[in-house]
Amino acid sequence: MSTEPAERYARLLAERPELFRNEPGGIEILTAPDAVAAAGGVVYQDPYVMLVRDPVRFPDGRTGAYIRAVSATAEQGCVVLPLLDGGVVLIEHYRHATRSWLWEVPRGFGTAGLTGEANARKELDEEIGAQVRKLVPLGEVHPDSGLTGDRVLLFAAYVDGIGRLAVGEGIREARTVPFAEAEAMIADGRITDGFTIAVLTRARLAGLTG
Repeated sequence: MSTEPAERYARLLAERPELFRNEPGGIEILTAPDAVAAAGGVVYQDPYVMLVRDPVRFPDGRTGAYIRAVSATAEQGCVVLPLLDGGVVLIEHYRHATRSWLWEVPRGFGTAGLTGEANARKELDEEIGAQVRKLVPLGEVHPDSGLTGDRVLLFAAYVDGIGRLAVGEGIREARTVPFAEAEAMIADGRITDGFTIAVLTRARLAGLTG
């Protein structure tokens, strides 16, 4: 068996120890090299994501392997709700994973060397050509606690307008709708993206519904 996945696992453990925190009574990660090699280690990596097979001990004493995905960079990804003319900007984005068009808000992976705020501004500029007047932090969200170890930052952003769309990334339309209409789209199933539902919920709780 190649030792490369185990070696990458050892580097990840050294560089990002927060990913390997063990909590009392939880599922314990075992970091002995032979256990890592048997489980798999870092089995896939590209510039955006890593797939990790951890050796673990379950609360009942059983041992085994558990797979998870983590971002390739330590910097957090972001989700940004653009606020324009009293409404919210939604984009129609083609998603390869679902093979369908989805109504969403802009978002992106973490960018090495950028703060969360700088990354949010970058994503808005790249996806909808918008410049930010004011950025409002709305906390964090776990995208899928059963699969990924990441936490993603949520923001609302007051913008002056919409510019050129990132057509090459599969974005074909940007639409400004009243906040109530966006919530109606959640209620009737036109919006199914979990990030978008989360950031709209946080915006309502923060009183940004005007």
